[in-house]
Amino acid sequence: MDMEIVFPGGKRVDASYNNFTIRTDQSIRGGGEGSAPEPFDLFFASLGTCAGIYVLSYCQYHDLPSEDIRLYQTVERDPETKLFQKLKIDIRVPASFPEKYHKALVRSAEQCTVKKHIAKGLPEFEVTISSKTDNQ
Repeated sequence: MDMEIVFPGGKRVDASYNNFTIRTDQSIRGGGEGSAPEPFDLFFASLGTCAGIYVLSYCQYHDLPSEDIRLYQTVERDPETKLFQKLKIDIRVPASFPEKYHKALVRSAEQCTVKKHIAKGLPEFEVTISSKTDNQ
């Protein structure tokens, strides 16, 4: 799972991974152009979209309609540190969605791999520095 991070100009920072370019920028207020999400926005979105893929997969596996299901994600921040203290995901289903599947949808969303890594306090972070050679 190697990823290359590059600086294409301004406050933009892009990641190349699996033949995709994941673009980020800072907001105009943060000195950027606001041309792409900020890195933290991608982190925040990864939590909701990860839960979403588990909900979607559950619906597809059980042949349940998913087109009107929405997930709404909100956070509570620590007033002192401003860091996330609690993240909430509200799965909203249409009234016609069978109630017998409600708890199963919650359990499926809780299987999110991103959430599991954060909840476990993983991974350990290590930052190093090395000199670039002419061939790199």
